[in-house]
Amino acid sequence: MRFALVIFVIGGLPAVGLAQAPESVFLEDLTWTEVRDALAAGVTTVIIPTGGTEQNGPHMVLGKHNYLVRYKAGEVARRLGNALVAPVMAYVPEGNVDPPSGHMRFPGTITTPPEVFEQVLEYAARSFKQHGFLDIALLGDSGGNQASQANVAEQLNREWAATPVRVHHLTDYYPGPGDAWLVTQGELEEDVGSHAGMHDTASLMFLNPAMLRLDKLAPGSRGDGSGVVGNPARSTAAYGEQILQMQIDAAVRQIRTLRERGR
Repeated sequence: MRFALVIFVIGGLPAVGLAQAPESVFLEDLTWTEVRDALAAGVTTVIIPTGGTEQNGPHMVLGKHNYLVRYKAGEVARRLGNALVAPVMAYVPEGNVDPPSGHMRFPGTITTPPEVFEQVLEYAARSFKQHGFLDIALLGDSGGNQASQANVAEQLNREWAATPVRVHHLTDYYPGPGDAWLVTQGELEEDVGSHAGMHDTASLMFLNPAMLRLDKLAPGSRGDGSGVVGNPARSTAAYGEQILQMQIDAAVRQIRTLRERGR
């Protein structure tokens, strides 16, 4: 819950008052007492979004995953009605440092070893269990995050089997049905692509086109040095709106199902 500063002038002198702003689902916007009270009121699901800081071709900013996953996690939490969202994990496995591999071949990418990423995820989950959260959902926006999320969920669920706490690795959210849906709209699979192609480009066209360099939209292929696999120039904001909604819907459905069946 955030507050806006309001200045009142009384008798020529300023007086400071507080105007309450709408509640937030984002943990980092809240005070500890607000989180305590939310838990007591039954807000016992927390979403841990994992993004990444990686190259996304010449046309899309390095923080694409972090921006998109924060937005989508917030929408999922609002739809659930009893969930909060942890800060986005922006440092994830992106390849080896020396010699560089994967996205680490492109300047600006930040990588962590999978075991480091997993330990941070594990201790975030342990922190939330300690505070009283019962359902901890791992929402990963990048392919390189998925195996580690599954490992952490399996490890902790095995350890916590006798408790009511569960960790959920969400498999329906990423990559989600968006790529297949684009093909049903007449797009070619090679244009949809697999990295910095139509999916994320379209999403940002709808949400925040300032994160795109629209004059640099161009097709690319694996190994050509562009960092693009697909044809982002085929993207539209209308495609992005639909893809976002499909991913959000998929995550909401899976969290609800796992909360019911996971114990």
